[in-house]
Amino acid sequence: MTRNARSGARSEVETPSRTEPADAQHWEQMYRSRDQVFSGEPNPVLVDEVSGLAPGRALDVGCGEGADAVWLARRGWQVTAVDISATALRRAAAAASDVRDRVSWKQADLAVTPLPARGFDLVSVHYFPLRRQPGHSALHQLLDAVAPGGTLLFTTHAREDLTASGDFDPDDYHQPDDIAPLLGGAWKILVDETRPRTGPAPAGTHHARDSVLRAVRRP
Repeated sequence: MTRNARSGARSEVETPSRTEPADAQHWEQMYRSRDQVFSGEPNPVLVDEVSGLAPGRALDVGCGEGADAVWLARRGWQVTAVDISATALRRAAAAASDVRDRVSWKQADLAVTPLPARGFDLVSVHYFPLRRQPGHSALHQLLDAVAPGGTLLFTTHAREDLTASGDFDPDDYHQPDDIAPLLGGAWKILVDETRPRTGPAPAGTHHARDSVLRAVRRP
């Protein structure tokens, strides 16, 4: 990232000097394959878990076409919305004209791009494929981005609803139940559970449950 999340947001899409080509190509192909990939509605878990929080600085990880970021911005959050796909970000920015001063759209691969330490009051991670790495480096970067008193909200499809196929193995990616033991005494876990989805499953899938971790970094 090139700009600290504390500074004012803007509607232009910021592009990095480098990305990981294979990942970028995969997600670009997915978004380019149709005019709209997602519903345009915010994730229900985000709405349920964040509605009662005081607005601050938010990081939306893997923001896609921007529904979560726009929902947060309309409720007073200053949002840094990050995705690896330039196509997704352009769509998101185009749909967010009413909150252009509250959302900063950034193209980046969070597996390799630094985040500002203690920079966000909310780090929101929804269905983002966070691959396990030696020393959990990518995960620790997300944890380190949460400010004292801030919230980590991490949501995935339940492990039991995921099946290996092709080059995808669900065991290669983080789940809330393996993140919780890594938090330690600096965090207070408020939610660590698997629950039925309250919204429809993504088209072509049978995901019936969400695994949700919500934790607060102690001041």
